[in-house]
Amino acid sequence: MKNFRLLLMMAMVAVLSVVLVACADDSDVDPAAENGDDAATENGENTEDASGEASGGGDLVISEASDIVSLDPHGNNDVPSSNVRNNIYESLTYLDENMEVQPRLATEWTEVDDTTWEFTLKEGVTFHDGTEFNAEVVEANLERLLDPAVASPRMFLYEMVTGVDVVDDYTVHINLEYPFAPILAHLAHDAGGMISKEVIDADYEAALSEAGEEMSVEEYYELREEGGESHEEVADAITDEVGNHIADNPVGTGPFEFESRAAGENVVLANYGDYHDDENAAQLDTVTFKVVPETGARLAEIETGASHVAGGAEPTNIDRIESHDSTEVDLTPSLGLSYVGFNVEQEPLDDPLVRQAISYAIDREAIIEGIYEGVGTPAEGPLAPGVFGYDDSVEGITYDLERAQELMAEAGHEDGFDIEILTNDQPQRVDTAVYMQEALAELNINVSVQQLEWGAYLETTANGDHDMFVLGWSTVTGDADYGMYPLLHSTMHGDPGNRSFLSNDNVDELLEAGRSETDPEARQEIYSELQEELVDIAPMIYIHHQDFVTGINSNVENFEIDALGIYQLRDTTVSE
Repeated sequence: MKNFRLLLMMAMVAVLSVVLVACADDSDVDPAAENGDDAATENGENTEDASGEASGGGDLVISEASDIVSLDPHGNNDVPSSNVRNNIYESLTYLDENMEVQPRLATEWTEVDDTTWEFTLKEGVTFHDGTEFNAEVVEANLERLLDPAVASPRMFLYEMVTGVDVVDDYTVHINLEYPFAPILAHLAHDAGGMISKEVIDADYEAALSEAGEEMSVEEYYELREEGGESHEEVADAITDEVGNHIADNPVGTGPFEFESRAAGENVVLANYGDYHDDENAAQLDTVTFKVVPETGARLAEIETGASHVAGGAEPTNIDRIESHDSTEVDLTPSLGLSYVGFNVEQEPLDDPLVRQAISYAIDREAIIEGIYEGVGTPAEGPLAPGVFGYDDSVEGITYDLERAQELMAEAGHEDGFDIEILTNDQPQRVDTAVYMQEALAELNINVSVQQLEWGAYLETTANGDHDMFVLGWSTVTGDADYGMYPLLHSTMHGDPGNRSFLSNDNVDELLEAGRSETDPEARQEIYSELQEELVDIAPMIYIHHQDFVTGINSNVENFEIDALGIYQLRDTTVSE
């Protein structure tokens, strides 16, 4: 009986997915079909480095389902943008393949005391605009990230930073409000990517001018340091303007520099010939991130050689990729989570009994087998195995339709209700939403599915204009703090990550205790307690920890994708 229901559900998925796609916007049009051969010709040209010699690694084209949101590292928390920015910008530290912190723009560091860290910076590093990387740059970046005028959704990563002291040209002290165990991992985050100070200054100058504020950048910095109402007024006035210049002029120290962007079509990066680390310099001449929303079109791109990498290839396409002579599959286990979130501020989802009932009605294994082709690991909570703080003894909510019906009756909703679930145009998320529609009918819940373009989807769920939503989260620091604090803390509502709009005092206390506790065993106990409590609160349905499925043309060598879903392109080459 269960197999019959699964087959019936998948048939409904196929039919309803066609309907949803038919209602989608122009982003579903294959850009390759509109651009003709021009893009392929441009991508086939070798570029020259600063010395006038071609790098020789080839021109890599990556087809992505979604366009980037921002090239400002203090901007949005989305993977497509992070994948591009990861090649333009560099941070003080980085996480290696074992999720261990390694030096990058900082060569070493010392914990001076519980709330002060000293960093020694690498000398001889230049930005793509020729300016020097030094201690003043670090200060300018962290102060900008924390500036309320920027209104960065990534501010939470560094909200514990109270200031940066420039000790000398290549030494800085980062001061914290309280002891913060994962600070080194947070500095490795994409948000810690260092922007040229000259570009930061130009960004503020443009913002002040556009807002009609008659003051110099230096005067604004002095006002910001003083704080108070005067700064708040100016910060409010320039908020909508800050970041626009950087988004159009991204300048970092990375192995690739920005060349061009056609919104909705592509972003092109070129090899930076003056990169500071010869041993880790990029081999490729150019990288083009090409927007191809439809999965079948992305696969056709790598089959024909129009593209070399198809991101988000999806488990349902593994057989197609493996059976083609010119393509192969890369399967990489992730630290990510796919989940269905509840907006706990909306009735009747404000009742934990209702959230538990819906959670019990969802068969995660049916979703993994029927939609993800069995690829991935069922999730018991928000943390994936391999993330610090994960506790394999915690048992989450599992499929139990009878228990779900009991809880609906206990909550006074045995007759059900109407509800809406949002998804973007990622196929597995669409299929999951349609599965939810069929499964929750067993509880007399009438679910309508709305599919939005990626940018509109992020904006809508950030504003709280939703009931339920299908999304993912990647614990990009490998630490439970990042895996749970943005998703669950009451100060993180909306864009930073808490699209469930959960506000729970005990959850907040545990999250705050976990990030300030420096003893690993004590931290583990805190996060274990929190994971147990989340079972009762049920702010979301934890589906699975996915494997990244990437299609690759066979003429690509040394392409890697890490456990965070970020492409590693330094050693990548393309052969003819």
